[in-house]
Amino acid sequence: MPNVEIYTTAFCPFCSRAKSLLDRKGVAYTEHDVMMNGSLRKKMTDMAGSRSVPQVFVDGEHIGDCDEIHALDAKGALDNLLGLGD
Repeated sequence: MPNVEIYTTAFCPFCSRAKSLLDRKGVAYTEHDVMMNGSLRKKMTDMAGSRSVPQVFVDGEHIGDCDEIHALDAKGALDNLLGLGD
């Protein structure tokens, strides 16, 4: 299984939606709450090119925010990225 990381904040509906998608797929992930951690948010911003949350990474590669991972799922491409494909 690939290493999946998601950068989030508390009470963020987009973060909840992204985590719910990963949970439904049975994917283990590491969650990083950037709400009160400026250095962690800066790290996320530097890696993703965006300050918005959530930001999802697979094996260190940025795959997108909530809308982007749902779009990948709709195209059938998310499972392969998550190591769930054939």
